[in-house]
Amino acid sequence: MKRVEKNEAEARQNYILKNAAIVFLAEVIAFGVVACAVKENQLAVEDVYSKLAKQTNSTEVVSEYGKVSEEATLEETKKPEERLPMTILEEMGVPIPAKSVDFDKLRTTNGDIYAWIFIPDTEIDYPVLQHPEDNSYYLNYNLDGSKGYPGCIYTENYNNKNFSDPDTVLYGHNMKDGTMFAGLHNYGNSEYMEAHPYVYIYTEEELLIYEIFAAYQFSDEHILYAHDGFEDMKVLEEYIEEILSTASRNGILKEETEVTANSCILTLSTCIAGKPDNRFLVQGVLLNGTQGRRYPQ
Repeated sequence: MKRVEKNEAEARQNYILKNAAIVFLAEVIAFGVVACAVKENQLAVEDVYSKLAKQTNSTEVVSEYGKVSEEATLEETKKPEERLPMTILEEMGVPIPAKSVDFDKLRTTNGDIYAWIFIPDTEIDYPVLQHPEDNSYYLNYNLDGSKGYPGCIYTENYNNKNFSDPDTVLYGHNMKDGTMFAGLHNYGNSEYMEAHPYVYIYTEEELLIYEIFAAYQFSDEHILYAHDGFEDMKVLEEYIEEILSTASRNGILKEETEVTANSCILTLSTCIAGKPDNRFLVQGVLLNGTQGRRYPQ
């Protein structure tokens, strides 16, 4: 009798183990199917980005880095209303990419596209979007409205779309395959910053050129919200001092580049692997452009 009970117990145990194994295998297969679908969608979105970048004809630059005329120096940029015109920048050796961005065509892909960011010789060559209502939308959604990675390069509606604010903040994911804003981490090397000194922002009205001056780890503080949108000049001055101090102490700072409370700053922000409470920031100062600039009083 005991032998029969033992056999029945073993049979029940084997049955349970077999069922558990079947359920586990089904879950593994389902997870694999989902993972493959997610990866396939990510690759499809990245392919769209690649095709859009090719449409902008970013194949060459029309002048070389480092050729500065004796008459023109970056020290000439003292006031917002005196920002250097494109011809002077070219004379100074600032390269102007041979790139043409068709915003009407881009908006057929997504109507929230309003600018384009380009850093030569890097993976950063993307449209810039801003959702009219949901500031975190493009953190989680792609160009085609699908949810997931890689998301989009985007700004929040705390910023104007004409880059007229004292600091315009662009966000992008730190993708493992090196796409989106993953390449920002290369600016933790001073030689890399020297070799890739400019960020180009294309809008429908103009090409804006920023010289990169700082790269460093920072907290996950919401920069614009924490500083009340820099409506007060004193707040802006303190913020710039904080940038210079933090970059000098904990990152890379290009000390010869002048940054003042009258400067327009571009902040590129991405996350840091293994540090969810920190961000990696790369910041540039605007060299040109005058239309619609806003400065605290």
